[in-house]
Amino acid sequence: MCGIVGLIGSGGAAAEAEAMVRTIAHRGPDGVRVETIEGLPLVKGALAHARLSIIDLEGGWQPLHAAGCTVIGNGEIYNYRELIEEFGLQDKLTTGSDFEPLLHLYAKEGEKAFDRLRGMYAFCLVGADGRVWLVRDPFGIKPLYYSQAEGVLKFASEPRALLAPPSGPNRNVPGIDNEPLQDLLALNYSVGRNTVFRGVRRLKPGEIAEVVYGRPAPKRVRSPLPKPKPLPHDEQGLLNALDRVLEDSVNVHQRSDVPYGLFLSGGVDSTVIAAMMSRLNERPVTAYTCGFETASGKTGVRDERGPAEKVARALNLDWRDIAFTEEDFWRVLPSVAHALDEPTVDYAALPTYKLAEAAKGTLTVVLTGEGGDELFGGYGRYRRALRPAIFGGREAGPRADSVFLRDHGRAAVERWRQATEPQGAEMAGLSRLQQAQARDINGWLPSDLLLKLDRCLMAHGLEGRTPFLDPEVARFGFYLPDRFKVRGRMGKWLLRRWLHRHCPGADPFARKSGFTTPVQAWIAPRAAELGPRIAALEGVRNTCDLQAVRAVFDEERYTEHRWPLLFFAVWWGIHAERMTPKEALGRLINET
Repeated sequence: MCGIVGLIGSGGAAAEAEAMVRTIAHRGPDGVRVETIEGLPLVKGALAHARLSIIDLEGGWQPLHAAGCTVIGNGEIYNYRELIEEFGLQDKLTTGSDFEPLLHLYAKEGEKAFDRLRGMYAFCLVGADGRVWLVRDPFGIKPLYYSQAEGVLKFASEPRALLAPPSGPNRNVPGIDNEPLQDLLALNYSVGRNTVFRGVRRLKPGEIAEVVYGRPAPKRVRSPLPKPKPLPHDEQGLLNALDRVLEDSVNVHQRSDVPYGLFLSGGVDSTVIAAMMSRLNERPVTAYTCGFETASGKTGVRDERGPAEKVARALNLDWRDIAFTEEDFWRVLPSVAHALDEPTVDYAALPTYKLAEAAKGTLTVVLTGEGGDELFGGYGRYRRALRPAIFGGREAGPRADSVFLRDHGRAAVERWRQATEPQGAEMAGLSRLQQAQARDINGWLPSDLLLKLDRCLMAHGLEGRTPFLDPEVARFGFYLPDRFKVRGRMGKWLLRRWLHRHCPGADPFARKSGFTTPVQAWIAPRAAELGPRIAALEGVRNTCDLQAVRAVFDEERYTEHRWPLLFFAVWWGIHAERMTPKEALGRLINET
């Protein structure tokens, strides 16, 4: 896991590349390397890499060179050992890096090499043939952004590296794009290629783009859902097949030369990962769980530490109990807003950040359960989408109405539909459940869940890995018949049946309660002061109905809408006005 930046089409760019990579040095605390691109007459520029050492601690530094090619990458290629064996590369390698086999494969077969990769990655490859490529993994686990001007392409792991430094009398305030901003406030995240920063764009999940004359020319976008293979027809056969794909995925996701563990929520997904890790490791696996505390001892939300402790005892985990308090909320909020330079209004980022903060120094790699709901049918909205309208059924996507967003909500939902529409011939004939799953895999997953995981962990120099988001797990889980995903009021049926067999103490058939935090209770005492101050912000004035914004903080019936506005207000101060995190929060609340 690392941070990468580059400039293509600009001579003498090493100094600028180094300045860019320093803005994301938190992604690679082990050191920075910067190189100019040399030896190719049609390519000029510079590449920079901030390294978090995971595999081949001594020899895996990047930019990496082999077979006349160069690469800088963020992430992990899990099947590098299998590629070495399959293509007989043992005698050609000079490092133990998981990225070096890619260079030899590209020299041998060109663009086709990208389809052989199993992992999470975003990289730039400069071939001996003079071609330059930007590539992102199919699920979009690892981010990649770019901007272009006057024949020069800049790319980076985070948007902040592509913005002018916050110096000078006006702090180099960046331009803000209104449509992604409206998407953020309507959907809690933005979709499509454009980010909230004008001129900064995303490489799409799965996209392969060739840089031609300073522009990324998209060649194709690979689906995160591989073509299906025949599945057993009976439950016993499916359980055996599920066991095989889970063991294989967790096994390769544990490949690391540094300490690894997991974040354990006590829910089905992370407990499945914990059970498999417990099987595959001789020593107790280190696991962290976050729970919420208030002054009264009552949070009004489910505390995950109780279920997680039961799992930890059953699996003999080295379990760490982390408390999240009201004091943590106000302390962590501006730090999370700073980390999420591409914003998502997801309060689950708060405990994720606190867990990463706690795990830093003990772990370097953390496995998590992201993707289990999307692939195995876990969300209640999926079950609702299967019901006839007369019984309350409706589309699993976001609603067009918004309390404070003027009339922009419908346009945001339409952009969401266009951005998340399943593509390709392999998507033909999907069930209603699979259609809802595919939309989440294309939108909610990369633009919210994986985004917060990446930023909150990388802010602390930790690598997050997601064993469910593996091509073979996806090939198995997504194409299961609906009856093995949803039965009655229960989602993830087959995963629960597997867990009942391998960790019955986890109570796998308990009803899914969803993840919540007590943010409403913590915001309430400050609501009166927050309302008018948030309504006065430029970003809120330009986008929201100010009367509705004030009502959100004045009336108890709107309490659930306070968190998105508070987070946005802090984010706006940090990233749109270039304030420090402390300043951005401090102007909204009276410190006591």
